[in-house]
Amino acid sequence: MPLTETPGTEAVPDPRLRWWTELPLIVLVYACYSAGRLLARGDVDGAVDHGLAILKVEKVLHINAEHPLNRLFTSEAWIGVPADFWYASLHYLVTPAILVWLFRSRSAHYRAARTWLMTSTFMGLIGFTLLPTCPPRLLSAGHGFVDTMAQYSSYGWWGGEASAPRGMGGMTNQYAAMPSLHVGWALWCGVMLWRYGGTRTTKVAAVAYPLITTIVVMGTANHYFLDAVAGAAVMGLGFLLAPYVSRVATRATAGVQARMSTVTVASRDAEPSIVSAGCQTSAGEHIPRQRESRFAGGAEPSAAPTDAGDGAPAAAR
Repeated sequence: MPLTETPGTEAVPDPRLRWWTELPLIVLVYACYSAGRLLARGDVDGAVDHGLAILKVEKVLHINAEHPLNRLFTSEAWIGVPADFWYASLHYLVTPAILVWLFRSRSAHYRAARTWLMTSTFMGLIGFTLLPTCPPRLLSAGHGFVDTMAQYSSYGWWGGEASAPRGMGGMTNQYAAMPSLHVGWALWCGVMLWRYGGTRTTKVAAVAYPLITTIVVMGTANHYFLDAVAGAAVMGLGFLLAPYVSRVATRATAGVQARMSTVTVASRDAEPSIVSAGCQTSAGEHIPRQRESRFAGGAEPSAAPTDAGDGAPAAAR
């Protein structure tokens, strides 16, 4: 009999978190992030033009802080080397660590935080694709920038091509500077630490991490100041859109579960095929009317030791 539901008691998606569903989702988003950075890698001329345009706007507004920071990082190795390690490593360590922390300790807030991060990341990929931008370090020397990643490459695991490991620089798009997701993700981490950390240390880290990251991306000549501003703006827009994305995802999940439930109920209620054509079999008979065919003459055999049941003694041999 088909199952019915009382209005107002419709099934809702299971709110429990499962790591074996969350992990592939995170991996998928990161794969899209890595792949999306490669889409515009061939448009070098356009990327250089966009970078120069950003630099020109900053000079007009007197906000080109990357110039003095880059000179400081270049001349002082004790600042430049840690900054390169910061840029090349923490982006890929702190963000996943906070996701895991939210999953394990703040599960009530995990879904909203994860959706916000993913929504903003996908918007960042759109920016990489539509507006490939040459970072300051790849501009001609006349513009006054030094590539600290190349200058200090002998100190770290990265090569001279951005933060990619040695020999793998060709697998990344070095013209994905606008917006800066280094800054965007650091801002997301800061908000999570501030809202859910609960201690003074976490609140200090919540402010310091995005602030230092912003300084690092400019001092290493990997991003312009406006790249950092764009990264923060993308996170803000992602925060506004995340509830709508969650709502759409919830409806889609509920629809899939409803279809699966319908298929399950239908298969469970399907009547089995009738093998005996309505005839009943007695105990010990394998096909209908077996007894009738064996004793068609109407005489029932008399009780014999062999028919006495399983408990009867076997005939002597």
